[in-house]
Amino acid sequence: HFGGAHSLNRGGGADRHESRRTDFAAQHLDAAGAGFSVGRVDFEIESGLHALRHSWANLFALSGAHGVHKARSLSISVSQQLVTATQKLGAVSETPRLDAELLMAHALGISRNDMLLRARDLDVPASFAVFLERRLAHEPVAYIRGYQEFWDLTLAVTLDTLIPRGDSETLIEAAIAYFSDKLPPTRILDLGTGSGALLLAALSVFQTAEGVAIDASERALAVAKGNSERLGFGEMANFLHRSWRDDEWAADLGRFDLILCNPPYVELDADLAPQVRDHEPASALFAGVDGMEEYNILIPQLSELLSPAGIAIFEIGKGQDVAVMRLARQNGYAAEPHRDLAEIVRAISMVNPAS
Repeated sequence: HFGGAHSLNRGGGADRHESRRTDFAAQHLDAAGAGFSVGRVDFEIESGLHALRHSWANLFALSGAHGVHKARSLSISVSQQLVTATQKLGAVSETPRLDAELLMAHALGISRNDMLLRARDLDVPASFAVFLERRLAHEPVAYIRGYQEFWDLTLAVTLDTLIPRGDSETLIEAAIAYFSDKLPPTRILDLGTGSGALLLAALSVFQTAEGVAIDASERALAVAKGNSERLGFGEMANFLHRSWRDDEWAADLGRFDLILCNPPYVELDADLAPQVRDHEPASALFAGVDGMEEYNILIPQLSELLSPAGIAIFEIGKGQDVAVMRLARQNGYAAEPHRDLAEIVRAISMVNPAS
């Protein structure tokens, strides 16, 4: 349910060997000119030109053969590997070139931008072939790398957590819009936190807030807590092992100005891509025959959690907007849809009508 794409800044510069050759030649031409000025015309000019020819030959042998040639051959090697990998990944991915670049950068231990900009100086590590085979077996890139970007954060992910996706940033954008003319939220609740993506993104925006996150998976909570501590939110966030299917699960939580939730919402018979169906945790995906099971449990309980002027924002699946908005209104809330970058209704916000 939960990712993000980053723009690539391509750039280049003059060949460093070319500038070295130019400087070297200029020095020797100056030497030849100096010889001419003191009168040893034939000898010094010939000596200068001989030295210049000799230096050019040495420079080509050293810099050309071992530097320029090596850089160009490695550039072709990396580029060809990316082309070949992209062709193979076309059978399993909608973004084969991006996948190939991310895996190559991960194998090299550098950023994607650095990999593309420095490709002429880099060799292809053996681990790239291993990563490529895993991706060809439909394993998601995020699980192969062990992390995923979301909002402005880099989050660790494991097989115990859903992979954060850019669509879920719609919830953060909706929260920012709601509080743009109000006091910022003081307490934020994330229901079913997974990797901690929604809560940590919200805390990065509303930096004076206290955050609480719950999840039924202890392993997922460990990942979320680790992300929180690594990113510097340790003092702001509290992670609780709870299930909203249990009695009294919300009794001691108090009220919140902002509630975020990306619940399971996939129908049991949905035709999912193998990289989702076979790898991401089923407990965080499926929600009954119609995908509405968790909404039916949670939305009626919001009255115990939402502050009078607060907002609850739920992620939904494609085509679920009418049913979720109807449920929200039946429980006394004013409901509003929010679209993602693909113009699909991706979230429903709920507020008390008087707020």
